Amino acid sequence: MRRLVIKNSKSIRQKIYDHLREQLLNGEILPHQHLVEAKIAKEIGTSRTPIREALHSLELEGLIESIPRVGYVVKAIKEEEVEEICEIRAAIEGVGARWAMEKALQKLIADLKKNISISEEKAAQEDPKAFVELDAQFHEIIARLSGSRRLQELGQTLRRHMLRYRIQSIYLTDNVSRAIQGHKGILEAMEKGDPEEVKRAIKCHLEQSKKDILRYAFKEGAKTEGPTMEKE
Repeated sequence: MRRLVIKNSKSIRQKIYDHLREQLLNGEILPHQHLVEAKIAKEIGTSRTPIREALHSLELEGLIESIPRVGYVVKAIKEEEVEEICEIRAAIEGVGARWAMEKALQKLIADLKKNISISEEKAAQEDPKAFVELDAQFHEIIARLSGSRRLQELGQTLRRHMLRYRIQSIYLTDNVSRAIQGHKGILEAMEKGDPEEVKRAIKCHLEQSKKDILRYAFKEGAKTEGPTMEKE
Protein backbone atom coordinates (compact mmCIF):
# COMPACT_ATOMS: atom_id res chain seq x y z
CA MET A 1 0.00 0.00 0.00
CA ARG A 2 1.32 3.47 -0.91
CA ARG A 3 2.59 5.25 2.20
CA LEU A 4 0.58 8.17 3.59
CA VAL A 5 2.27 11.23 5.08
CA ILE A 6 0.02 12.81 7.70
CA LYS A 7 0.15 16.57 8.27
CA ASN A 8 -1.92 18.76 10.57
CA SER A 9 -4.18 20.40 7.97
CA LYS A 10 -6.91 17.80 8.49
CA SER A 11 -7.90 15.38 11.20
CA ILE A 12 -6.03 12.09 11.11
CA ARG A 13 -9.29 10.22 10.46
CA GLN A 14 -10.14 12.45 7.50
CA LYS A 15 -6.65 12.10 6.02
CA ILE A 16 -6.82 8.32 6.31
CA TYR A 17 -10.32 8.26 4.83
CA ASP A 18 -9.24 10.41 1.87
CA HIS A 19 -6.12 8.28 1.33
CA LEU A 20 -7.95 4.95 1.36
CA ARG A 21 -10.83 6.29 -0.73
CA GLU A 22 -8.41 7.54 -3.39
CA GLN A 23 -6.74 4.13 -3.57
CA LEU A 24 -10.10 2.38 -3.82
CA LEU A 25 -11.37 4.62 -6.59
CA ASN A 26 -8.23 4.54 -8.72
CA GLY A 27 -7.79 0.79 -8.47
CA GLU A 28 -4.73 0.59 -6.21
CA ILE A 29 -6.83 -1.44 -3.77
CA LEU A 30 -8.73 -4.05 -5.77
CA PRO A 31 -12.13 -5.75 -5.41
CA HIS A 32 -12.21 -8.62 -2.86
CA GLN A 33 -9.10 -7.34 -1.08
CA HIS A 34 -9.20 -7.47 2.73
CA LEU A 35 -8.59 -4.27 4.69
CA VAL A 36 -7.22 -5.09 8.13
CA GLU A 37 -7.16 -2.35 10.76
CA ALA A 38 -3.96 -3.47 12.45
CA LYS A 39 -2.03 -3.83 9.20
CA ILE A 40 -3.13 -0.46 7.82
CA ALA A 41 -2.37 1.23 11.17
CA LYS A 42 1.13 -0.24 11.14
CA GLU A 43 1.79 0.79 7.53
CA ILE A 44 0.56 4.36 8.08
CA GLY A 45 2.02 4.70 11.55
CA THR A 46 -1.05 5.58 13.60
CA SER A 47 -3.43 3.98 16.10
CA ARG A 48 -6.27 1.70 15.01
CA THR A 49 -9.05 4.07 16.11
CA PRO A 50 -8.88 6.52 13.17
CA ILE A 51 -8.43 3.55 10.82
CA ARG A 52 -11.62 1.97 12.18
CA GLU A 53 -13.51 5.26 11.80
CA ALA A 54 -12.29 5.74 8.22
CA LEU A 55 -13.23 2.19 7.25
CA HIS A 56 -16.69 2.69 8.72
CA SER A 57 -17.14 5.83 6.62
CA LEU A 58 -16.05 3.94 3.49
CA GLU A 59 -18.58 1.22 4.32
CA LEU A 60 -21.36 3.82 4.59
CA GLU A 61 -20.31 5.13 1.18
CA GLY A 62 -20.66 1.65 -0.28
CA LEU A 63 -17.04 1.13 -1.32
CA ILE A 64 -16.31 -1.66 1.15
CA GLU A 65 -18.42 -4.09 3.17
CA SER A 66 -18.08 -5.70 6.57
CA ILE A 67 -18.27 -9.49 6.55
CA PRO A 68 -18.64 -11.39 9.87
CA ARG A 69 -15.45 -13.18 10.96
CA VAL A 70 -13.64 -11.76 7.93
CA GLY A 71 -13.61 -7.99 8.39
CA TYR A 72 -13.75 -5.29 5.77
CA VAL A 73 -13.54 -6.35 2.14
CA VAL A 74 -13.54 -4.20 -1.00
CA LYS A 75 -16.86 -4.62 -2.78
CA ALA A 76 -16.82 -6.55 -6.04
CA ILE A 77 -17.96 -5.22 -9.40
CA LYS A 78 -21.73 -5.45 -9.82
CA GLU A 79 -23.38 -5.09 -13.18
CA GLU A 80 -26.33 -3.09 -11.86
CA GLU A 81 -24.03 -0.51 -10.26
CA VAL A 82 -22.07 -0.03 -13.48
CA GLU A 83 -25.34 0.42 -15.39
CA GLU A 84 -26.62 2.91 -12.82
CA ILE A 85 -23.49 5.04 -12.91
CA CYS A 86 -23.44 5.10 -16.72
CA GLU A 87 -27.09 6.14 -16.93
CA ILE A 88 -26.70 8.93 -14.38
CA ARG A 89 -23.52 10.13 -16.07
CA ALA A 90 -25.25 10.24 -19.45
CA ALA A 91 -27.99 12.48 -18.04
CA ILE A 92 -25.64 14.82 -16.20
CA GLU A 93 -23.03 15.08 -18.93
CA GLY A 94 -25.69 15.74 -21.55
CA VAL A 95 -26.80 18.78 -19.56
CA GLY A 96 -23.21 19.87 -19.00
CA ALA A 97 -22.41 19.64 -22.70
CA ARG A 98 -25.44 21.77 -23.61
CA TRP A 99 -24.44 24.46 -21.12
CA ALA A 100 -20.81 24.39 -22.30
CA MET A 101 -21.93 24.77 -25.93
CA GLU A 102 -24.07 27.75 -25.01
CA LYS A 103 -21.32 29.48 -23.03
CA ALA A 104 -18.01 28.65 -24.74
CA LEU A 105 -18.50 26.61 -27.90
CA GLN A 106 -15.27 27.58 -29.70
CA LYS A 107 -13.04 27.01 -26.66
CA LEU A 108 -14.88 23.76 -25.96
CA ILE A 109 -14.19 22.46 -29.47
CA ALA A 110 -10.55 23.62 -29.43
CA ASP A 111 -9.80 22.07 -26.02
CA LEU A 112 -11.47 18.76 -26.90
CA LYS A 113 -9.62 18.57 -30.22
CA LYS A 114 -6.33 19.03 -28.39
CA ASN A 115 -7.26 16.34 -25.85
CA ILE A 116 -8.16 13.87 -28.61
CA SER A 117 -4.95 14.62 -30.51
CA ILE A 118 -2.81 13.87 -27.44
CA SER A 119 -4.88 10.75 -26.74
CA GLU A 120 -4.21 9.45 -30.25
CA GLU A 121 -0.49 10.11 -29.84
CA LYS A 122 -0.40 8.10 -26.61
CA ALA A 123 -2.41 5.30 -28.20
CA ALA A 124 0.00 5.18 -31.16
CA GLN A 125 2.87 4.92 -28.65
CA GLU A 126 1.06 1.93 -27.09
CA ASP A 127 0.74 3.77 -23.81
CA PRO A 128 -2.85 3.00 -22.76
CA LYS A 129 -2.22 3.91 -19.11
CA ALA A 130 -1.67 7.53 -20.12
CA PHE A 131 -5.20 7.54 -21.50
CA VAL A 132 -6.73 7.16 -18.04
CA GLU A 133 -5.91 10.77 -17.18
CA LEU A 134 -6.68 12.04 -20.68
CA ASP A 135 -10.08 10.38 -20.60
CA ALA A 136 -10.90 12.12 -17.31
CA GLN A 137 -9.66 15.43 -18.73
CA PHE A 138 -11.93 15.13 -21.78
CA HIS A 139 -15.04 14.95 -19.62
CA GLU A 140 -13.76 17.53 -17.15
CA ILE A 141 -13.24 20.04 -19.97
CA ILE A 142 -16.95 19.81 -20.77
CA ALA A 143 -17.97 20.04 -17.11
CA ARG A 144 -15.69 23.01 -16.43
CA LEU A 145 -16.91 24.98 -19.43
CA SER A 146 -20.51 24.32 -18.41
CA GLY A 147 -19.91 26.93 -15.72
CA SER A 148 -21.59 24.84 -13.02
CA ARG A 149 -19.51 23.92 -9.99
CA ARG A 150 -22.20 21.54 -8.76
CA LEU A 151 -22.22 19.71 -12.07
CA GLN A 152 -18.41 19.52 -12.00
CA GLU A 153 -18.36 18.03 -8.51
CA LEU A 154 -21.12 15.54 -9.17
CA GLY A 155 -19.66 14.49 -12.50
CA GLN A 156 -16.20 14.03 -11.03
CA THR A 157 -17.56 11.86 -8.21
CA LEU A 158 -19.40 9.62 -10.68
CA ARG A 159 -16.38 9.32 -12.96
CA ARG A 160 -14.18 8.35 -10.04
CA HIS A 161 -16.64 5.66 -8.98
CA MET A 162 -16.75 4.39 -12.56
CA LEU A 163 -12.96 4.38 -12.74
CA ARG A 164 -12.89 1.90 -9.86
CA TYR A 165 -14.62 -0.55 -12.18
CA ARG A 166 -12.88 0.57 -15.34
CA ILE A 167 -9.27 0.94 -14.20
CA GLN A 168 -8.17 -2.48 -15.49
CA SER A 169 -10.29 -2.71 -18.65
CA ILE A 170 -9.22 0.76 -19.83
CA TYR A 171 -5.62 -0.42 -20.06
CA LEU A 172 -6.52 -2.64 -23.03
CA THR A 173 -5.55 -1.10 -26.36
CA ASP A 174 -8.84 -1.97 -28.08
CA ASN A 175 -10.82 -0.31 -25.31
CA VAL A 176 -8.69 2.82 -25.55
CA SER A 177 -9.34 2.96 -29.30
CA ARG A 178 -13.10 2.62 -28.80
CA ALA A 179 -13.07 5.33 -26.12
CA ILE A 180 -11.22 7.74 -28.41
CA GLN A 181 -13.75 7.05 -31.17
CA GLY A 182 -16.48 7.85 -28.65
CA HIS A 183 -14.82 11.16 -27.85
CA LYS A 184 -14.56 11.94 -31.55
CA GLY A 185 -18.28 11.27 -31.95
CA ILE A 186 -19.08 13.73 -29.16
CA LEU A 187 -16.80 16.37 -30.70
CA GLU A 188 -18.32 15.95 -34.17
CA ALA A 189 -21.81 16.42 -32.75
CA MET A 190 -20.66 19.59 -30.97
CA GLU A 191 -19.17 20.96 -34.18
CA LYS A 192 -22.59 20.55 -35.75
CA GLY A 193 -24.07 22.58 -32.90
CA ASP A 194 -26.76 20.02 -32.16
CA PRO A 195 -27.23 19.45 -28.38
CA GLU A 196 -29.55 16.48 -28.95
CA GLU A 197 -26.99 14.75 -31.15
CA VAL A 198 -24.35 15.50 -28.54
CA LYS A 199 -26.54 13.91 -25.88
CA ARG A 200 -26.91 10.80 -28.04
CA ALA A 201 -23.15 10.68 -28.66
CA ILE A 202 -22.41 10.90 -24.94
CA LYS A 203 -24.90 8.14 -24.20
CA CYS A 204 -23.41 5.95 -26.94
CA HIS A 205 -19.90 6.54 -25.60
CA LEU A 206 -20.88 5.60 -22.05
CA GLU A 207 -22.80 2.55 -23.27
CA GLN A 208 -19.62 1.36 -24.96
CA SER A 209 -17.62 2.00 -21.80
CA LYS A 210 -20.15 -0.04 -19.85
CA LYS A 211 -19.89 -2.92 -22.33
CA ASP A 212 -16.10 -2.88 -22.11
CA ILE A 213 -16.18 -2.93 -18.30
CA LEU A 214 -18.65 -5.80 -18.14
CA ARG A 215 -16.92 -7.76 -20.88
CA TYR A 216 -13.61 -7.50 -19.07
CA ALA A 217 -15.01 -8.15 -15.61
CA PHE A 218 -17.41 -10.99 -16.33
CA LYS A 219 -16.71 -12.56 -19.72
CA GLU A 220 -12.93 -12.58 -19.92
CA GLY A 221 -12.36 -13.66 -16.33
CA ALA A 222 -10.41 -10.60 -15.33
CA LYS A 223 -8.35 -10.97 -12.20
CA THR A 224 -9.82 -8.34 -9.92
CA GLU A 225 -8.49 -9.84 -6.72
CA GLY A 226 -5.27 -8.26 -5.60
CA PRO A 227 -2.84 -9.48 -2.95
CA THR A 228 -4.94 -10.25 0.12
CA MET A 229 -3.97 -8.55 3.32
CA GLU A 230 -3.76 -11.19 5.98
CA LYS A 231 -6.24 -11.30 8.81
CA GLU A 232 -5.33 -10.31 12.30
